[in-house]
Amino acid sequence: MRHQTDEIDYEIHGDDMQFVEIGLDPQEAVMSEAGAMMYMDPGIEMETQLGTGTESNFFGKLFSASKRMLTGESLFMTAFYNQSNRYAKVAFAAPYPGKIIPLNLAETGTMLCQKDSYLCSAKGTEIDIAFTKRFGVGLFGGEGFILQRLSGTGWAFAHAGGTVLERELNAGETLRIDTGCIVAFQERVEYDIQYVGKIKTALFGGEGLFYARLTGPGKIYLQSLPFSRLAGRIYKAAPQRGGHKGEGSILGGLGGLLSGDNR
Repeated sequence: MRHQTDEIDYEIHGDDMQFVEIGLDPQEAVMSEAGAMMYMDPGIEMETQLGTGTESNFFGKLFSASKRMLTGESLFMTAFYNQSNRYAKVAFAAPYPGKIIPLNLAETGTMLCQKDSYLCSAKGTEIDIAFTKRFGVGLFGGEGFILQRLSGTGWAFAHAGGTVLERELNAGETLRIDTGCIVAFQERVEYDIQYVGKIKTALFGGEGLFYARLTGPGKIYLQSLPFSRLAGRIYKAAPQRGGHKGEGSILGGLGGLLSGDNR
């Protein structure tokens, strides 16, 4: 059963480090992951709660929260209620460079998202987990066997790294994608994992053994810079034993010393 979702207003600010500003009428509310809030107007009250607020009893909330733990998220979500008698705003910031994607669930229907992409949504949005239908996805999906399912009648917001590609796949149209580059897609899109096919390419090409295959019809959102890839590059470039790693120079640390960059 679909719950009625609050009708919120929103505005996305910024370019590469975006935040979304949510406008709430009196008694309206928005949900978010813990730690995403940037600022809020007087009159906005913050409340930490089990589940998403769509559950009918405590055991439903506990079950919903327990399922969220399977995606690596916190047991708790944070609700922001406008308890004043006037219009008020609350803002949520993206966790790393990229774009915030507004999803109108009333138009798209249920969306499946990568586990770390959800940012916030209007109160009444159901946030659940979705087990993919094919066993191969679970074994080799790379970014996780479990996806988040967003459903409702209002706005939800996802975050993606780098540049975002929004694409509408026609019926039967297939796109092969690095698993980490998938942000979200409509539930009717078929999701599967395929073997690259050439062992030499898999071992030395740097792209891994498997890629995702999305088959239309339906809308998909892709990101150019998954957080796992960004974190891997940062870790690789960071000094491992307290030393300096010169970048772009065959001299390495000696080059830094000669250029006066070692401090």
